[in-house]
Amino acid sequence: MKPILALLQFCTTLPLGQAADFEQFARRSYLYPLAGYVTGGIAALLVFPITSPALGAAVALAAVLILSGANHFDGLLDLGDGLMAHGSSDKRIGAMTDRNTGAGAVAAGIVVTLLAFAGLQTATPIWAAILIAEVCAKLAMAWMTVLGTPFRTGIHSYLHGFARRSFLVFAAVLALPLLLLPLPPATPGAAIAATGAIVVAMLLLGRHLFGGVNGDVVGATHEITRAGVLVLLALL
Repeated sequence: MKPILALLQFCTTLPLGQAADFEQFARRSYLYPLAGYVTGGIAALLVFPITSPALGAAVALAAVLILSGANHFDGLLDLGDGLMAHGSSDKRIGAMTDRNTGAGAVAAGIVVTLLAFAGLQTATPIWAAILIAEVCAKLAMAWMTVLGTPFRTGIHSYLHGFARRSFLVFAAVLALPLLLLPLPPATPGAAIAATGAIVVAMLLLGRHLFGGVNGDVVGATHEITRAGVLVLLALL
């Protein structure tokens, strides 16, 4: 349980007592999807009795953002600034890691949030959609941790140092219980496949613009995956 406790303390704002040894999770980063079951499950419970799609989508997204402490959302904003910067990789990295929030950050936050909200209020049922999206978002982080070559020292490089190729399979297995939801199996299956496609795109983007991946890119991948999966579920 210690690795799971460390995971939840890292990924959520839940009051879980004394800080666990983070290395317990770092050595088992394939556990990321379990945090998605927790945050997505809590959000699903909150929206289950809500009949209004718009209100349900708003509550669900607010819940997952609050539960995560907007930690991954911060990565999305930082990536937005990096994307809007012009010039060399060093200039883009400087913009991404700068403490100031620029227009690129605002644009990235608005666009991804709008897509997530529009997708979620259209997807049916909303409680299942937010659960699937949260698990897939955490699955994306697990895969990025394994595959994303770090371009600087930080939390991502630390986790990447412990990661093994086998973690790709272990993390995917933890996402398979989504197939047990009262939905056509192709629905969560398509969401998992879309997660893989988004991870590949983010890896290529990170390599092209920054020369690799850092924690901001991983956090942004989490948010983009959630939005992408919700849009996909709305279209299915």
